[in-house]
Amino acid sequence: MLAERWHIGDVTIHRIVEMALSSDIMQRLIPDASPQRLSELPWLRPHFVDEGGRMSGSIHALIVETPDRLIVVDTCVGNDKTRKNPDFNALQSSFLQDFSAAGFTPERVDTVLCTHLHIDHVGWNTVLRDGRWEPTFPNARYLFGETEFAHWNREDHGALERLDVEAVIADSVRPIFDAGLVDLVSTQHKVCDEARLISTPGHTPGHVSVLIESKGESALITGDFLHHPCQFARAHWPSSPDHDPNLNQQTRRDVYKRFADTSTLLIGTHFASPTAGRLVSDGDTYRFDAALPSNEQNSA
Repeated sequence: MLAERWHIGDVTIHRIVEMALSSDIMQRLIPDASPQRLSELPWLRPHFVDEGGRMSGSIHALIVETPDRLIVVDTCVGNDKTRKNPDFNALQSSFLQDFSAAGFTPERVDTVLCTHLHIDHVGWNTVLRDGRWEPTFPNARYLFGETEFAHWNREDHGALERLDVEAVIADSVRPIFDAGLVDLVSTQHKVCDEARLISTPGHTPGHVSVLIESKGESALITGDFLHHPCQFARAHWPSSPDHDPNLNQQTRRDVYKRFADTSTLLIGTHFASPTAGRLVSDGDTYRFDAALPSNEQNSA
């Protein structure tokens, strides 16, 4: 698998992949994105759609290495978690070994940042040791959004039962509170000089993206306000887990207008490789010009 990393001024961003997402999963995630409709967007090929119109995707964490901080953005699904979704149930991935192979140890991490609290963004918050869920990153502060946590801490989730809310809170969120490692933050929180949150609601009520800025360069880690580059061109195509599809559509349009035709690198939280690129105007919509990792390509 391609080891991707990007340099933004004095910051290096590393991608650690937990699992690829199959075309079947991606189709369920974005039901409007049929092969026929995707064929109208030829710039998606070959990286994000194959010749048969099948989408690809990824679940990965992004490691933001600043001069003074080591930040993990979104912690994927995690191993040993009991989940109703068979694609995620009792996963046994090599994530921590790959994390170490990239040159990091859990003990070095000082900040864990979850863009939202869905099942595939909090899993490696914890690991199972001697029958107990314990923090994977014991020296880190875990940043959870105040609005986001308040939403998922309710008891009346109704149809959202399919997202395993109770299980996710029990094994991947509550143990971090029990360990005293949580900071509840606003949707505009400044993490450090090089990283801050921007509010991108709709997918969930407190969803955030992460803006990286250093030495006049910038990058945006999207989180899940979109799941696939096709949604740059088709902002009205919802993702099936969106809490408020109309609000999320407006969020997409606002973010696109802000960052299109600028030098800001957009790094998709669920984009297959190449995961980063720049957003450019394309008639009355947008396309994603994918960028190869800066200066470094190798097998991992």
